[in-house]
Amino acid sequence: MRFMMLVIPKGYEKAPPGTVPDAKAVEAMMKYNEALQNAGVLLTLDGLHPPSMGARVSFTGGKPTVTDGPFIETTEVLGGYWMIDVKSKEEAVAWASRAPMSDNEIIEIRQVQEMSDFPPDVQKAAEGFEAMHAQR
Repeated sequence: MRFMMLVIPKGYEKAPPGTVPDAKAVEAMMKYNEALQNAGVLLTLDGLHPPSMGARVSFTGGKPTVTDGPFIETTEVLGGYWMIDVKSKEEAVAWASRAPMSDNEIIEIRQVQEMSDFPPDVQKAAEGFEAMHAQR
């Protein structure tokens, strides 16, 4: 089972461009990342620049509208993620509980949808998805 562990750092929604974590936090996080890797559960991981450096594309009536960050009404944003492959949600929760997070951070755990999770008509509509996915 694949799970995405999403980091939600409170206050990051207002972070100016170029905001980066301090070296001590990165050092602690690298030890955690190495533990995930050594356990054979880590698939990928990345940190994200603050929303002030991003953009959102919304759709009204099928037409795209681009809004550059920061996003005024946003109260929670993603700061990074891990994709892990474990046997259960409980195991994903156990890994998330070990992360060296500060008081202002949350980790949201979401299971990745597998093709087998969908009914046959949806699987048929998504033909080619797995081949597309394998090419990454």
